[in-house]
Amino acid sequence: MPLSGYYWEIQEGDRVLAGSGSLDGKTLTIPQNASAGTGIHTYEVSGPTGAVLAAEKVVSISPNNALTRFIVGTDRRHLDKMIASFRNTLMWSLIAFGLSLILGATLLILYALKPFSELRISLGNVRAGTEKNLDGNFPSEVVPLVEELNALLKSTSELVQRARTQAGNLAHGLKTPLAILTDEAHRIERKGLLQSATTIISQCRKMQTQIDYQTARARAVAMRSMPGTFANVLRASEDVARALRRLHEGSGVTISVDVSAATSVACDPQDLNEMLANIIDNACKYAKAAVRIETSGSSSDKLVHIRVDDDGRGLPPEAFEVVFGVGEQWDSRAGGSGLGLAIVRDLAQLYGGNVELQKSPLGGLSVILSLPVAPQRGEQRAANAEGRSVVLDRSAQ
Repeated sequence: MPLSGYYWEIQEGDRVLAGSGSLDGKTLTIPQNASAGTGIHTYEVSGPTGAVLAAEKVVSISPNNALTRFIVGTDRRHLDKMIASFRNTLMWSLIAFGLSLILGATLLILYALKPFSELRISLGNVRAGTEKNLDGNFPSEVVPLVEELNALLKSTSELVQRARTQAGNLAHGLKTPLAILTDEAHRIERKGLLQSATTIISQCRKMQTQIDYQTARARAVAMRSMPGTFANVLRASEDVARALRRLHEGSGVTISVDVSAATSVACDPQDLNEMLANIIDNACKYAKAAVRIETSGSSSDKLVHIRVDDDGRGLPPEAFEVVFGVGEQWDSRAGGSGLGLAIVRDLAQLYGGNVELQKSPLGGLSVILSLPVAPQRGEQRAANAEGRSVVLDRSAQ
């Protein structure tokens, strides 16, 4: 094809012996500096259709010793087109290879990290209280870690149980000597030594107050370190309200519970019962006719606020902090040890919550117990699925 870009030519001296038809009568101008038998020489020269990459071999076959040149060449544009095509193919091949590597690495990472995702879920279930140990089918590489974590959980549970037992043993161990001292004080009183007897009895009461306070605090500290500690607020409120209705029967006080069944807090059920019992019992003692228990949640601080209102005479604002002191009472004529609200606040703060006093909409005192929301997992979700607000009063019992 004329001027196709593919050429050949045979030259002898300044004469062209033969050439390809594609030259269309034109010639290839090659430098005349090569000698015979020196191999193949390459040049980039100007051709009929642009830059030509030419290869030349010089031989001596003419009888007159003239050098004969055999030349072949092609336009540079053909080579550039082939290189561009190769680069394009190479680029897309590398892109596909890179994407396959990324996909393979992603799948490998997801597969490799899947046991840790299952481990995280299992740990969450242990923390929520639906499981006591880490259960699941884990690969052999993760099994030692799971076994060590299960051993740690078991050891922690045993330590907590031992601490609670020792706290109880300490309380019982001191209770008998205190009872003996109190009995001796009464004997001294009957003998006429009133001042000495009063001093001993007062100190014994203070010791008993401190023992009760520290025992409750030690139990709360132990349970706070236990994974999976949670309590249902409705269940605890109903239990306490039911008991106090019987205790205060005949007083004319109505106890109503307006709590969602879906509400749970990160707290030991026994501690929650103790806190509610102290708060509601105080409300029943000073209420005229009504005690109301209700809850509200806070999404910002993740706390559940349990509010106990009564329609009694209430407390002045300056008494709001005084009554939280260990053994402190605003009204010294009232019965009790002055330990209830102090234990309630200490227990609440150990669990990451707090207790506040306000003036009640009913006219009396409002006690707001704030506790962290329990994680919603496993059995808790099943229990909360039943959730609807329940209102109970004394007449319904």
